[in-house]
Amino acid sequence: MASKACQNSSPVLLPFLLPRLSLYHVSKHGIKSISTPRPNRFNKGPNLPILESSVEAALERKKYTTPLRTGALGIKKGMTAMYEPETGHRYPCTIVQLDRVQVVAHKTRRRNGYFAVQVGSGWKHSSNVTRPLLGHFAENKVSPKRHLVEFKVQDESGLLGIGRTIGASWFQEGQYVDARANSRGMGFEGGMKRHGFHGQPASHGVSKTHRSMGSAGQSQGGGSRVYPGKRMPGRMGGEQVTTQNVKVVKVDDEKGLLVLHGSIAGPDGCLVKLSDAIKKPWPNVPGNPPEVQLAAGPTA
Repeated sequence: MASKACQNSSPVLLPFLLPRLSLYHVSKHGIKSISTPRPNRFNKGPNLPILESSVEAALERKKYTTPLRTGALGIKKGMTAMYEPETGHRYPCTIVQLDRVQVVAHKTRRRNGYFAVQVGSGWKHSSNVTRPLLGHFAENKVSPKRHLVEFKVQDESGLLGIGRTIGASWFQEGQYVDARANSRGMGFEGGMKRHGFHGQPASHGVSKTHRSMGSAGQSQGGGSRVYPGKRMPGRMGGEQVTTQNVKVVKVDDEKGLLVLHGSIAGPDGCLVKLSDAIKKPWPNVPGNPPEVQLAAGPTA
């Protein structure tokens, strides 16, 4: 009986016979912070909804930052100044002209995954347009355009009819717009002009390197390399710059002119993309839903 009991019972393993398992191993790498973490304004923390990965969920998250209606294309004509009649204050203004702006095509959620309006402006001779674009214009019965830009809209109600002309009256006096344009290209510039470096001392001891950048990095301690993102001389300008919350001072629908308060990026003659400001209430224009019109209120 004793032998059977010994056969049925599980064998006893002594601790020194077990292999060295890292069950209680604690990592010693890294530095543990002794200060409390700062609050994070991003999607981190308890009681937050789980983000979905579908296209519909992404469009729903972007709903409140997508304009209700399309924007327009303009040409920057120059700058001037205006005076306030009450106070006599003089402020700078930018003149933007809308040149034959028309709706060329639509982008829908069913075909493209989002709603957008393709807008064209200007005119271009058919001999200077590629055949695919000529077919695109001919299919939508629109004359060839020099510029083509897409403007995303919130839903299907923001899709204007193809061929509709967008004039200066598309915007109202007193409302705010976001102006996007390519900044003036300045070519290859040094570190002082491009990044605001102070340069080398102007006194004794500096030999013809007063405007040079200086050292590009350490030798032995930093791996004998130049770190990525190091600010150095290079091409400056020629990038899209968005100027937000630009007030529309005056609208001349007959001449297609918009007078904007302040300055915007780009040289005279550049293309300017205008759309309703996303950081201001939507303008109270006909066609908006009633709840949007109540939330917008007066635009001035």
